[in-house]
Amino acid sequence: MASAADTRIKVGIVGGTGYTGVELLRLLSQHPNVELRAITSRKEDGLHVADMYPSLRGRVDIKFQTPDAAGLEQCDVVFFATPHGVAMAQAESLLAAGVRIIDLAADFRLQDLSSFERWYKMQHICPEILKNSVYGLPELHRERIAQAKVVGNPGCYPTTVLLGVAPLFKGGKALIDTDSIIADCKSGVSGAGRKAEVATLFSEAGDNFKAYGVMGHRHHPEISEQLALLAGGPVGLTFTPHLVPMIRGMFSTLYLRIRPEALDTDFQALYEQFYANEAFVDVMPAGSLPETRSVRASNFLRIAVHRPEGGNQLVVLVVQDNLTKGASGQAVQNMNLMFGLPETTGLEHVAILP
Repeated sequence: MASAADTRIKVGIVGGTGYTGVELLRLLSQHPNVELRAITSRKEDGLHVADMYPSLRGRVDIKFQTPDAAGLEQCDVVFFATPHGVAMAQAESLLAAGVRIIDLAADFRLQDLSSFERWYKMQHICPEILKNSVYGLPELHRERIAQAKVVGNPGCYPTTVLLGVAPLFKGGKALIDTDSIIADCKSGVSGAGRKAEVATLFSEAGDNFKAYGVMGHRHHPEISEQLALLAGGPVGLTFTPHLVPMIRGMFSTLYLRIRPEALDTDFQALYEQFYANEAFVDVMPAGSLPETRSVRASNFLRIAVHRPEGGNQLVVLVVQDNLTKGASGQAVQNMNLMFGLPETTGLEHVAILP
């Protein structure tokens, strides 16, 4: 009987020209169990991947192909690093061919169809597939992901917020006021994708700091839906994203009001115990101030728990690389689970400094 170490996974990527696509290629090209079979792009059909991304020279020796010519149905798993709506258009045919799907867009994140259609301005065309998909946050849904045929990879902001508060709902009992959760979040410019937009031009984003999506952001309903599952009911969430002048990285500061009956809780110990066996979640020592560069280009997420003056306000600091744990690294983590590999396979890169 073959061991997990002998597993060979034939991988296809749809939409590999963006930042999450090249991050997937970087990680998968070093994965010991992966055989990269296809990567698609209609515009770049016939172009060697390494000609677009010289960082992959000697690592990735395939060309971009159109989806029709790529033979995706011959793969074991297909990653969609595409705009919203693409994965659900191809899901039925791929599933019929026995291919598993990991979507880095929003097609399989929200179970509430009306919410999806409101925020993404499109009809969901495969609600039955959505119903059986799994939200791909391994630390919370590991067992279901391992059995899944379709995984909706979480958004970057939701990953930080959900992992930042999850220990506070241990055992289904909330230790915080669920009516007033505040998430003050900042992301590097790569979170906006690899496209030409005035707001992300160097002269606009450099030497600048600004909030956006204050009146509503697509990640708000995703966070709220998952928080409601943790809390066992609706939650009150204030979520404000910001753009900071760095390429990659994410910093979320969570403000949480401790319930009177939980004031005696040792929150540092609570977080340490909750994540004690998690390879990619690092609960830092009491008093720590995490930095985005401590996770740059790695799949690690670091958390620091603070309780100013021992009062009833909990301040949780969370950092991750928005392209790795916030997107492509988490997608590979999900793939490992789906194919029975150790979760850390191909993902133990040390963060880059400086």
